[in-house]
Amino acid sequence: MKLDVNALGTFYQMAQEGAGLAAGRLTRLTGVDTRVGVTKLNFMRGSDIRAELADESKKVGVRVELSGALGGHAVIVFDRASAIRLVETLQPTIDDAPSLPEGPDDAFDEMNRSTITEVGQIMNSGFIDGWADVLGTAIDVATPEFVEGDTAEAFLADVDTTPGADDLALLFQSQIEAIDTEIEFRYYLFPEHDAMAEVLERQGADGESGIEYDKLAGFDRLAQRGADEVASNVTMLTGIDTSVEIRRLNFVPLEAMPEEIDDEQLVGVAFEFDGTPSGYLLFLFDESSAREIVRAMVPNEPDDEFGQMGQSAIKELGNIMASGFLDGWANVLDTTIDHSPPEYIHDMGAAVIDPVVIQLGENQEFAFVFDTVVQAADREFDCNIYAIPDEADLERAINDLPMNRIEDAPTKAAIEEIETDP
Repeated sequence: MKLDVNALGTFYQMAQEGAGLAAGRLTRLTGVDTRVGVTKLNFMRGSDIRAELADESKKVGVRVELSGALGGHAVIVFDRASAIRLVETLQPTIDDAPSLPEGPDDAFDEMNRSTITEVGQIMNSGFIDGWADVLGTAIDVATPEFVEGDTAEAFLADVDTTPGADDLALLFQSQIEAIDTEIEFRYYLFPEHDAMAEVLERQGADGESGIEYDKLAGFDRLAQRGADEVASNVTMLTGIDTSVEIRRLNFVPLEAMPEEIDDEQLVGVAFEFDGTPSGYLLFLFDESSAREIVRAMVPNEPDDEFGQMGQSAIKELGNIMASGFLDGWANVLDTTIDHSPPEYIHDMGAAVIDPVVIQLGENQEFAFVFDTVVQAADREFDCNIYAIPDEADLERAINDLPMNRIEDAPTKAAIEEIETDP
């Protein structure tokens, strides 16, 4: 099956429409103003999806099975505190009202579970009605099921998160926030692979253009190898033991990309890379993580970690990380990828991505973003990696990808530098 960018754009619109309807229904039901926080269309492996849900915190959810034009499963996940606040909002404070769980191990009673399930059903209907409106078709919904637990299995039992061990699942995520009330939840749609292929085929412009879906999984594996190399380089140069903790392949409108960046002061480096594919690469640290790097790389800890010596250290590390990330792409594709010298960044969240959005936006509306987090096991340290290829170059690179070379090609190569501004 091929992924037509226009068809994926329709699916993003579908997710946005569904989230808007769901937020409106939650507002009418609870009397609490709500808004759509973030909507994402991700391509993730089942193991990564499960890792995201298995964060050791108690969660509550409502799961339904879908059939008709779009089969699969949809799951709403509340953190436990949000679920309790939701029940408090919906149930009057009277003497015979059901008691809410107090301790972390206390269970929701039957009436509490019924309330949460009812809300979940209303929310599901909002999302699914929105999808059906955009697709101009019918989607059937089974009886909702209340689920709770602190593992992924509690929410994903019997859910086919990937069609194969090495394949990517197409995953929709939406977050809706209650204004002035701390009620948040995540919404996951796991469409069946074959049903999704049929819908994409109907929505696509033709059967020739587009990205080979199976090869997209191979390119994601390349990005994983690159991220592993980055973690290894950070460990080698700084002595901070790091590993790749979270990774996603997002499909987002360029205008929504600033929402993906944490709203805080960030330090990092940006690169433009040129070849097959071309695009942009950013390594971003929060300030405390950047200080860790400077202190590890610069002898005799400087008074100003972000002065000239500190900036040089971060750019040096960034240069090595960029080569480590892109080398595997060049080797597997048997091509040359050049990257610019590092541009130092120290700015608030969205501001670091704005120049990339402006430049890519001249030729495309959406972007595939390889989004990875490298973390240290025993320190408050993380590095966010954003690789944002040019859409047309990425399509050519993926469709020409020799799948049999992905695991065998070396991850290190000499990559020339070019004088360009990111």
